[in-house]
Amino acid sequence: MSSEQQYISLYEQCRGMIARHSAGVLNQVREQAFDDFRRLGFASRKVERYRYTDLQDLFAPDLGLNLNRLDIPVNPYDSFRCDVPNLSTSLYFVVNDGFHTKMLPKSHLPEGVVVGSLAEAATTHPELVSRYYAQIALTGEDGVTALNTMLAQDGLLVYVPKGVKVERTIQVINILRSDVDLMVNRRVLIVVEEGAEAKLLFCDHAADDRHFLATQVTEAFVGKGASLELYCLEETHNKNTRVSNLYVEQQADSQFHHNIITLHNGVTRNRTDVVLKGEGAECWLNGCAVADKSQHVDNNTLIDHQAPHGTSHELYKYVLDDKAVGAFAGKVLVRHGAQQTESAMTNQNLCTTKEARMYTQPMLEIYADDVKCAHGSTVGQLNDAALFYMQQRGISKKEALHLLQAAFVNEVIDKMSLGALRDRLRYLVDKRFRGELNKCEGCKLCH
Repeated sequence: MSSEQQYISLYEQCRGMIARHSAGVLNQVREQAFDDFRRLGFASRKVERYRYTDLQDLFAPDLGLNLNRLDIPVNPYDSFRCDVPNLSTSLYFVVNDGFHTKMLPKSHLPEGVVVGSLAEAATTHPELVSRYYAQIALTGEDGVTALNTMLAQDGLLVYVPKGVKVERTIQVINILRSDVDLMVNRRVLIVVEEGAEAKLLFCDHAADDRHFLATQVTEAFVGKGASLELYCLEETHNKNTRVSNLYVEQQADSQFHHNIITLHNGVTRNRTDVVLKGEGAECWLNGCAVADKSQHVDNNTLIDHQAPHGTSHELYKYVLDDKAVGAFAGKVLVRHGAQQTESAMTNQNLCTTKEARMYTQPMLEIYADDVKCAHGSTVGQLNDAALFYMQQRGISKKEALHLLQAAFVNEVIDKMSLGALRDRLRYLVDKRFRGELNKCEGCKLCH
């Protein structure tokens, strides 16, 4: 049976159960997603945007799914602590692919702000969810997005109404929890309306030593003059596969900051598509990955400048050890009429062994003549002169390696606006380079 056929057969057998345990708005697009998935399947490595990750192989295992929405016992606070010292957050949990309603933060959100179950919101606020759900994550253009839309039954909604500024960071802990190997399909919808502001911190963790396959499709709408900061931290384990598609639409004079950090994983494939639809929109995409053993990290980005006076910045850095594989493919598209666009893309990588592999492909596609666009990439090793200089001053070679690697990655971390998060990430990166378990204190897998 092909990788696609098992999901086609599953849906044909369980479509009633899937719909029964979801909501009308999500169900309205499910059949179209199924038709699109049957037509598209999983992209092969001959497709440009998937040339560095074999989706057929990732989706081949026959894993369990909780389509009947059986209650999975979990106390998130028993599983681990994910505190960021000195950072005040409103803390929420998503267990596998369902919003966890049993432990909600005591702090009150500003009036009109909604953070909660996507399926529940689709029932209580169907007009809001239907206005945005599956509007930019198009099932007809990507097989993974079609599969997720076909199977997703719940997820997370974050809605910030016009003019509201959410001062406290919204922190969402994605917990993978199961007694058997499991596939989860998580959906996230973020709407930040005109003039509104929000900061979101997502932390991915696996609470059990099982094979997890997680698909996640996120749609983020950033209104005119609005600001969204999105921080994503993955600390799972080497049996975890993460396939994430993020779609962002920006209106005029909006700002979007995306910071993605992969500190521990098995196979990770992140796709980020940002459309600067309004004049004067600005976006910053920053990412870093630390990988060893046989871990695989693939970041694929597309920034689509559709209006004049847009600005985009990208900085991605990788440190690869052992037989780890990294990939970065970034494309900036400047369309006709998007004059006075400014864009800069940089990808820098360190391979600390001869067996580590890094694939990098920065691209520009420009159809306007009044622009300032540049890109560059490097793959190399640590500077021998710097190592020698530090050893001459009494620092051991091992310690010098740690310090130089941390300094290399910290250029990405330093671009984050949340000072407390920067400090926490520097601490975790240091532990990672020293070969220590990088989970948060209290995680069951650490003991």
